[in-house]
Amino acid sequence: MEEQTIVLIVGAGPAGLATAACLAQLSIPYVIIERENCSASLWRNRAYDRLKLHLAKEFCELPHMSYPADAPTYIPKDQFVKYLDSYIERFDIQPKYNTAIESCTHDEGKDCWISLACDVTTSVVVRYKSKFLVVASGENSAANIPVIPGLHDFTGEAIHSSLYKSGAAYSGKNALVVGCGNSGMEIAYDLASHGANTSIVVRSLVHVMTKEIIRLGMTLVQHTPVNIVDDLLVRMSNFVFGDLSRHGIVKPKAGPLLLKEKTGRSAVIDVGTVGLIKKGIIKVHGNISKINGHVVEFEDKKESSFDVIVFATGYKSMANTWLKNGESMLNNDGLPKKEFLNHWKGANGLYCAGLARRGLAGIAIDAKNIANDILSTYNTHRFEMN
Repeated sequence: MEEQTIVLIVGAGPAGLATAACLAQLSIPYVIIERENCSASLWRNRAYDRLKLHLAKEFCELPHMSYPADAPTYIPKDQFVKYLDSYIERFDIQPKYNTAIESCTHDEGKDCWISLACDVTTSVVVRYKSKFLVVASGENSAANIPVIPGLHDFTGEAIHSSLYKSGAAYSGKNALVVGCGNSGMEIAYDLASHGANTSIVVRSLVHVMTKEIIRLGMTLVQHTPVNIVDDLLVRMSNFVFGDLSRHGIVKPKAGPLLLKEKTGRSAVIDVGTVGLIKKGIIKVHGNISKINGHVVEFEDKKESSFDVIVFATGYKSMANTWLKNGESMLNNDGLPKKEFLNHWKGANGLYCAGLARRGLAGIAIDAKNIANDILSTYNTHRFEMN
């Protein structure tokens, strides 16, 4: 089977949906394919129950559609999924689900992209021919679990955070969370709140903020130099939380907004975890050195036994496994080579949306840039693909 379209979008998460909506607003034909059986599968199927958007709603809207007026400032997971469903309906987005991309190659002779995708329900391979290709498969397409000596022989339960739903199943058990980003800190809080004996591995330097401090910072930085805003945010964080280094949590030298801008690493929005750490309810450990059965040995040689380990160690992009001519845009990790705001465009009609680690606000910027860039070429001359 073969299909032709002007734009092929790979992935029906928020980035793919936002790009589709922007193209639809400009009357540019597209096809959007998705390997799962639904849109935004990460949000629907791989997010823990208590998850809310960590940023205020004004920083989390997709293009051309605001949240309902009565929506809370910090949108719960289920309400965000409903927003996406309304978004799909409003812009008449019709993803081809259960369609797994296998390869995308640029045909220089015909100046188009040839993409092979498999219908996972029928095993039928479809050949898509498109003038433009948008990689919107996400930076979170595959779970990332670090290599730890002895992990395969761990006698307890070891899961990635994408499989974690609630701490209710772990009451009274010894639980270890690996990773101190927003997911790790919130999962640790959830486990402790449900009565698990909880520890967390803090592997990196991290800023801890309240949601109100970050909201203020993101508002101020639109009109004030980032270094001045960062200095204010760090001072406010110190006032609220005090010196956390004695609890094993050390700040980076770069301020929270500059760090996000340069590396994509977000500050942690505290949901109550810090208070439990200060009380000794949640214990903080350094890196793991090895695992023996159910006993985890840390780099400081301390040991503890655990019934469950939750790896809140993030995800990785898998775009490089199927994109065959992406050298102009993506590095060896499947992420953009160029820095944010210049990252979204490659050569020969290749684009990426949602790979710059800038959250939903970054996705909205990418989608608009991509659609407008395609429009400028699309209007110059109509394409014929033989």
